[in-house]
Amino acid sequence: MTMVPQSVPARLPRVWYSFFKHVLIGPWLRVLFRPWTEGIDQLPERGSAILASNHLSFSDSFFLPLMAPRQITFLAKAEYFTGKGIKGVISKAFFTGVGQVPIDRSSGRASEAAINTGVRVLREGHLLGIYPEGTRTADGRLYRGRVGVARMALESGAEVIPVAMIATYETQPPGRIRPRLNRVGMRFGTPLDFSRYEGLDGDRFVLRSITDEIMYSLMRLSRQEYVDMYATRAKAIRDEPAPAADDVAFGETGS
Repeated sequence: MTMVPQSVPARLPRVWYSFFKHVLIGPWLRVLFRPWTEGIDQLPERGSAILASNHLSFSDSFFLPLMAPRQITFLAKAEYFTGKGIKGVISKAFFTGVGQVPIDRSSGRASEAAINTGVRVLREGHLLGIYPEGTRTADGRLYRGRVGVARMALESGAEVIPVAMIATYETQPPGRIRPRLNRVGMRFGTPLDFSRYEGLDGDRFVLRSITDEIMYSLMRLSRQEYVDMYATRAKAIRDEPAPAADDVAFGETGS
């Protein structure tokens, strides 16, 4: 797994972030979607923290940075930054501007690279945005979290602030390009301190316990139905072709 060796601030020029947030995109989002927040005072004025959010829509990564008073760094696939031509330049400028750091996911060590980059972002004193489910929900429900968020919390010592996105699924569900004009919001929960588990970042039971605690907080904040299954697995099951009628009749369902 390769990672760009530059420091995080070099990749996230404040001028781009401010331009997108305060000039090009942010004002339109505020007018059209009238975003609201609860508990935003839970965000620290300085220092690092992990913002762990449910993931309802592509637009989550627009609204959360828009409403947060501090810049948020997200991890994103490197393909967003390596496109060619005018489209590639625009894509790189946009994803850099909204606070995303490229991660090369082409090898089998993708998860380790993402965790290392996330820890480095936190140790530099930034806010790190992460979606523990690993992908967007396909049906509006909350799915099992992946333990990478727990490892980042333990290795960096940063607190985890659960953030529940509200109504972004109805605004722009997966597969919908043009969003509906619908009011959206976000609830920020009480910061979760996992310092009691210091030094146990290699214990998979501890990592699962921490992750489940984060997901439970998200469930309470979002009021979503919780499904104890990874979202990627749920999508795979949904996309599996239905057995033919003759197969069902003779019990040949592949089980």
